[in-house]
Amino acid sequence: MSDLGRLVAGRYRLVERVGRGGMGTVWRAEDELLKRAVAVKKLHVPPHVDDDEIQTLHERTRREARSAARITHPHVIVVHDVVDDEGLPCIVMEYVPSLTLGDALKERGALPPGEAAEIAVATAAALRAAHDAGVLHRDVKPANVLLGHDGRIVLTDFGIALESGTPSLTRTGELVGSVQYLAPERLRSAEPAPACDLWSLGVMLYQAVEGRHPFERDTAMETAYAVATEPHDPPRAAGALAPVIEGLLVKDPGRRMEAHEAERLLRRADEPSTAVLDPAPPHVRSAPGGRGRRAALWCGSAAAVAGLVTGGVLLWPEGADTGARASGTGPAERTPSPRSSVPPLPPGYHLEKQEGGLSLPVRDGWKRKDLRGGDIAYIDPSGLVGLRVNVAEFAGSDPLEHWRRTEEAQTRRDNPGYERVRMTSTTFRGTPAGYWEFTFDGKARAYRAVEMAFADADGTQYVVYLSAPDAEWKRHRPVFDAAVKGIRLKKS
Repeated sequence: MSDLGRLVAGRYRLVERVGRGGMGTVWRAEDELLKRAVAVKKLHVPPHVDDDEIQTLHERTRREARSAARITHPHVIVVHDVVDDEGLPCIVMEYVPSLTLGDALKERGALPPGEAAEIAVATAAALRAAHDAGVLHRDVKPANVLLGHDGRIVLTDFGIALESGTPSLTRTGELVGSVQYLAPERLRSAEPAPACDLWSLGVMLYQAVEGRHPFERDTAMETAYAVATEPHDPPRAAGALAPVIEGLLVKDPGRRMEAHEAERLLRRADEPSTAVLDPAPPHVRSAPGGRGRRAALWCGSAAAVAGLVTGGVLLWPEGADTGARASGTGPAERTPSPRSSVPPLPPGYHLEKQEGGLSLPVRDGWKRKDLRGGDIAYIDPSGLVGLRVNVAEFAGSDPLEHWRRTEEAQTRRDNPGYERVRMTSTTFRGTPAGYWEFTFDGKARAYRAVEMAFADADGTQYVVYLSAPDAEWKRHRPVFDAAVKGIRLKKS
């Protein structure tokens, strides 16, 4: 009997079957209570399985829902509910009109490097968010990446994901995941780790630009042997993505490229060269062992405006408490108390609202661009000046310590001509803050950049960044000052 038209849990009407995998069938359904389209994943129970195996399938479905629900990120599928249907659990998720990357590769063959970079940077950002939440996906592959008709890219199917602190549902020696995308260490029975997901991302990226799997063989056993022991053919159509692919397909997980570095290089390959710097992972929290979770230059993701005066321009918003002392300056001047009102919008500006309750002034005529990873950029008509905004939940950490630790190893290495102008701590409206201003060489001209951010009581951090040609800095710097002075916060 067909499930088409059935009502699940008294609420979700099955309208169309949109996918089928090893563990379940996915239906487009109508939520008759909220009058919205949703996706309902119904569990498959193979015939002749014993009760223990059925319980494992049930628990795996519940874990899939919990794993995805732990992650809040625009490139991760949103789980709405888990319901019971005829004794079997069903996951109710957001419905994303889309096709999978796997389907796109079958229909079109290899993708241009720019398009592949766009998909890969979104997937890398989703994996970073999952790993930060203590979740390993363990089945990253083209079939689990949705290419939304609206341009959104979504990582889905956390059916074999593993959460930190939970026991494994697999037997000793049992492998889970698709063998073509399993990391070499998993084939040697090593414990799963974030590096395994990054290997899978590398395989997927190679396949996207080359149109074939890097270790494809006639049988699954031969493929597994090649993954574990044989080199892959160097990518020929990857262009600027080749260093990322090679870094991710390192068989030794200890030497494999980390998520923040892969994301940084992918962003650089994905976005056109403008004044807005590419790197922008939202977290600065360190991973175990002290590894940074982010690139050095979306530089001050937990910072705020310094209490400084440069070139006679006040750098902090009205109401900022500027008790910090800037390096090489005298005592910072005091501004009005944190209770001071936010100034009105300057002429020629309008208010732009961001996620997290943040609003700030932006120049009229500047075009908004939604960047991968959740950043928002506003580009001036020349395309050479950019204001960038990011809101990241639960970021934490000390920006100055991170900046200083990565300045030589990453920032100077990755940004030709980098020179620090000022890096200091202060407070912003009574909140601990920091400030970083620097210069660097663009492809055609020298640039100057300044970055500010602050964190609220729940750890959400708000970042504002401006870059512009250094020769025109005095003309464009007021855009940054107006944005910072005009920050408005309204928490939901």
